[in-house]
Amino acid sequence: MSEVIKVGMAAMAVCSGEDAITTLGLGSCIGIAIRDPESGIGGLVHIMLPDSTEIRNNANRPKFADTGIEDLVSEIVKKGGSRNRLVAKIAGGAQMFAFSSSSDMIRIGERNALASKKKLEEMKIPLLAEDTGKSYGRTVVFYPKTGDYIIRSVGMPEKVI
Repeated sequence: MSEVIKVGMAAMAVCSGEDAITTLGLGSCIGIAIRDPESGIGGLVHIMLPDSTEIRNNANRPKFADTGIEDLVSEIVKKGGSRNRLVAKIAGGAQMFAFSSSSDMIRIGERNALASKKKLEEMKIPLLAEDTGKSYGRTVVFYPKTGDYIIRSVGMPEKVI
């Protein structure tokens, strides 16, 4: 029987087989799904902030795009995934407030998406698909075996990327 593993904010999980990983309520946060298509081993990290070097209290590595992606890749490889075959999909990064501003504090969703893409590019992990931005939250379910990344939002049709 397959299991759906729940990942909270600033956390991550890795699985394989028929199991899936879900995280609820991605607003400005990003859910980064990475997998090895050949082994079916993959994981999901729910990052909250773009850069661990900008924060003093940065011990929770999955909280940040830069360190969270590194740790997720490390865990996938430890479980038997090949570093050279990894691919990624991302979702989240919404602008959750109605007003617009050029302030970096308000644009956290956009900054999270850009930092996630930058780190994946640095690590030479292809980004296959994304569902980012807009003004609504997302709940996601990731199936590492198939690569299906299901995105659900209130009032919106479910989509698979």
